[in-house]
Amino acid sequence: MTKAIVNLDLPGPLVSRHQHGHFAEHLGHCIYEGIFVGADSEIPNDKGIRLDVVEALKEIGIPNLRWPGGCFADDYHWRDGIGTDRPTVVNSLWGDVVEDNSFGTHEFMHLIDLLETEPYICGNVGSGTVQEMSQWVEYLTRGDDSPMARLRRSNGRDEPWTVKFWGVGNESWGCGGNMRPEHYADLARQYGTYCRDHGDNRLYRIACGANVDDYAWTQTLMSTVGDLGCGCRPADHFQGLSLHHYTFGKSWEEKGSATDFDTDDYFTTVANAWRMDELIARHSTIMDVYDPTRRIGLIVDEWGTWWEPEPGSNPGFLVQRQTLRDALVASVTLDIFHAHAERVEMANLAQAVNVLQAVLVTDGATLTRTPTWHVFEMNQGHGDGSLLPVQWNERPTRSVPQEGPRPDVDLPLLHASVTVKDGRVLVSATNLALEPQEVDLELRGGSVSLDGARLLTASDLHDEEVSVTAFGGASLEGGVLKLRMPATSYVVAELTLEA
Repeated sequence: MTKAIVNLDLPGPLVSRHQHGHFAEHLGHCIYEGIFVGADSEIPNDKGIRLDVVEALKEIGIPNLRWPGGCFADDYHWRDGIGTDRPTVVNSLWGDVVEDNSFGTHEFMHLIDLLETEPYICGNVGSGTVQEMSQWVEYLTRGDDSPMARLRRSNGRDEPWTVKFWGVGNESWGCGGNMRPEHYADLARQYGTYCRDHGDNRLYRIACGANVDDYAWTQTLMSTVGDLGCGCRPADHFQGLSLHHYTFGKSWEEKGSATDFDTDDYFTTVANAWRMDELIARHSTIMDVYDPTRRIGLIVDEWGTWWEPEPGSNPGFLVQRQTLRDALVASVTLDIFHAHAERVEMANLAQAVNVLQAVLVTDGATLTRTPTWHVFEMNQGHGDGSLLPVQWNERPTRSVPQEGPRPDVDLPLLHASVTVKDGRVLVSATNLALEPQEVDLELRGGSVSLDGARLLTASDLHDEEVSVTAFGGASLEGGVLKLRMPATSYVVAELTLEA
């Protein structure tokens, strides 16, 4: 029996719905054949955009979508993707294929309108110019008779769009230019200056942050941009700082198979996912030194599982299958984001369709919702709720060996998030253990009634289909929510906070 306490009358920070965001890159079949099939396709579409994909993403309440990359962003020149005369380009980063730029700015913003969500556009710092990025912002968001607004109107869009989230490059430490942190910090200041607010549109500029545990990058960027010597503040140049961390098997070089793994591989994987908690905590500590009021958000805009490419596929298309293991990685990672709600303002799973830990997979006219899709569907009620921290008395753990000099990890086998919004309490819990677990959550400081609960699991960790069913193992007794969780499972319980 594991016990924990939740104080219903002590709500914490807001869990931004943007933590449940997604990512669509020009990579493999994410855009073409995934999101975009062209207006002449027999697959039902709206101006080329697949309607079944739109509906499936709306079902999970997609709050934002990042585009056009990823690494592709720093090879992308936005003028190639507007108007009627669009040049072909070579996508040398992902599969060395030629694409025709038929999906560009207007098509992406039409997708955003269909999804009723918010765009997150990543600009080109690596091979672009300050002028190019500045003009893209103007093209999208300016409403008067400026040169870029006239160009937009000539391409069929009269009114400007609202684009809040704007990335200042991607992975500038790697595919985005192989830059030193000192050099990129200066560029972040420069590009941030010329990515201007137009009309009522207020940009939330996201600077390229660290790769995994590169704390020196965060230190350099925050210290350089944070000490301007001109009365300016860090948030005048950027409002967010990104972080990338992928989950794989033993190492980056030995990512492992998506479906062929043993028990040790499973625990190594979820321990790697759990590392996200340490990364966010340590990067946040550095950010706190220069931004103690937390005006700058941490944006985990690439995360998810990354396995060896599916045999027989183009290795540059990053095709992988999913099992129950991927779903548990997703549920634990979302719990980590929720727990760090004071600093983590947005996150983006890689990627939305057909690539890496996709929520959707297409095959011709067939659309499949992956195990990860179901986690997002069950989790969406946490968005914009107030965090109610879970105080564990003691959790079962498992010692997981690590590669290289890193010490073994004492992996907690139980995880949970609790939020309250509009008089309703949502409890989500993950059991990573290979055995059933009994969890008692003592809900103090208020009275609640249990409305129902759902269970996600499968008969085996290797199963590529999960079941989501009503859960009879949840009960409320004397203010204690009792969860009798099966092995390797995810549970969501909904309660009403009584007046």
